[in-house]
Amino acid sequence: MNKKTKKMLDSVNFPEDIRRLPKENLPAFCQEIREFLINSVSQTGGHFGSNLGVVELTVALHRVFETPRDLLIWDVGHQSYPHKIITGRKNKMHTIRKKDGLAPFPRRTESEFDAFSVGHTSTSISAGAGMAIANKNKKNAPQVIAVIGDGALGGGMAFEALNHVGDVKANMLVILNDNKMSISPNVGGLEKYLTRLISSPSYVCFRDKGREVLGRVPAIQRFMRRAETHAKGMVVPSTLFEELGFEYYGPIDGHDVEMLIEVLENLKKIKGPKFLHIVTKKGKGYELAEKDEFSLHAVKPFDPITGKKNGDSQKKITYSDVFSDWICNTAKKDKRLHAITPAMCEGSGLSEFRKNFPKRYHDVGIAEQHSVTFSAGLASQGKKPVLSIYSSFLQRAYDQIIHDIALEKMDVLFAIDRAGVVGPDGPTHNGNFDLSFLRIIPNLTVMTPSNENECYAMLETGYIHKGPCVVRYPRGTGNGKYDKEKSEKIKIGKAKTLRSGKDIAILNFGALLENCKKVAEKLDATLVDMRFVKPLDEELLIDLAKSHNQFFTIEDNIISGGAGSAVNEFVLKENLKVSVKNLGLPDKFLEHGTRDEILTENKLDENGIIDSIKIHF
Repeated sequence: MNKKTKKMLDSVNFPEDIRRLPKENLPAFCQEIREFLINSVSQTGGHFGSNLGVVELTVALHRVFETPRDLLIWDVGHQSYPHKIITGRKNKMHTIRKKDGLAPFPRRTESEFDAFSVGHTSTSISAGAGMAIANKNKKNAPQVIAVIGDGALGGGMAFEALNHVGDVKANMLVILNDNKMSISPNVGGLEKYLTRLISSPSYVCFRDKGREVLGRVPAIQRFMRRAETHAKGMVVPSTLFEELGFEYYGPIDGHDVEMLIEVLENLKKIKGPKFLHIVTKKGKGYELAEKDEFSLHAVKPFDPITGKKNGDSQKKITYSDVFSDWICNTAKKDKRLHAITPAMCEGSGLSEFRKNFPKRYHDVGIAEQHSVTFSAGLASQGKKPVLSIYSSFLQRAYDQIIHDIALEKMDVLFAIDRAGVVGPDGPTHNGNFDLSFLRIIPNLTVMTPSNENECYAMLETGYIHKGPCVVRYPRGTGNGKYDKEKSEKIKIGKAKTLRSGKDIAILNFGALLENCKKVAEKLDATLVDMRFVKPLDEELLIDLAKSHNQFFTIEDNIISGGAGSAVNEFVLKENLKVSVKNLGLPDKFLEHGTRDEILTENKLDENGIIDSIKIHF
């Protein structure tokens, strides 16, 4: 790292510092940010490839627009690290995703430069539209800029917002960061449309011939690059975005910071809805990330020279791996099985299935609502859909679960990954609400595996079951004793008593069983792995109430309306002579940190559970 570049980074703490840099120094400054990112994320872990791809765009935006007065929204927020670096948080980047450190995504409470808190996709254009309309009649109103990834643009909300913005002529700029990947490779008609747009023969011919003839003359080369943006409007047929009411510009090179600045300066002067299409490379500037866009999308700490992860190199079996094992084995036996994912193939453990059963694999893009109703459509025609989806993403499709699945008793299995406390990704990604919002839905069976073998067995049980069924499991590993041959057959609605004790019955729902085992031994308590949130094992609860004074329910879910609440309701309904205390997650959004840190903070580790029981018994 040369001294000139280092001095530039040291002297830039806020966007106004960038505006003072000589324009010709900006490419070197961008390289400095990229090197800082590589060094920083290699130590902390976090989102990587997407941030490397937006360095030039971030610098250009803060150079041209008067942030924070002008309102800049990032969608998805995992590409906001360069934004954080140059908006006063450079010296705190080592704390990102750690407890009490910087948030992994933009947070309004963290910085005035974060115009909108973002964690899930496809929200930026809607939020930007609201901001633009709210400031419509203000003198010297702020500019509104929404930066959206090409994967996020395929989400339903984004299309709804585009339709509205074009109709009301909201004064805002939408920037499409087109890198052909969100997390998994993009799919669908929009991705194909963007590819056709970039590769239009008339545009490519115009571009290549112009560069061939004039490319050796520096002054004319710069002119051609500027003209290229405008010429595309003449040689490319009218676009989808123009039909929706936007002025469309691009596509342009998203790694040419000087050209980006020129284009943004011009667009800043134009009123109404504007759509700028830029093309970038995910992982830009770090060869390993450019070659492996998925694996280096989000990373654990690694050696920046070799790219190898630090620490234990031995791979441990995760719940996602168990799901992968189960679905591939089952698909060999049953050709009715179809797997569906809303753009999370690798994260959900569907890579092997996609490779082995491509005709029965369906990535619908970032479209959670569609994924649920699409599954219902498959089921209506005699197929057996398995929808693999993250807990926090399933929240976006609640209406579809109720109306299109449960009401019609569709034979669909939901494999819900990342349930409960997720950890470093924070409140937008923790899956601590699913038991509460799922258990109240009629016709739905809800299962909570306590370890890897139970997960395999419950997936099998849920698949055989006729009707809508949910198996929800956490991120990461369980007790590490996975052996599918030892998975027991499970009868719907039947719990399993693991230990008999005195006075106290600990009723465990899900992944906290190992902590509960230690607690039960120390307190000589009965321990039951409840397995089912719906239906409950009512017969067992009645028997336990005859010989125990108190039930303690344990769950990796918010207490309000969760599994423990189901036990409360049954005890009251049957007038059982036993008191019940619910232990779980509090009625608040959980901040980022490791899973163990969050569980300990909320008294769901071994010592915390013991203390809570002693207080109430």
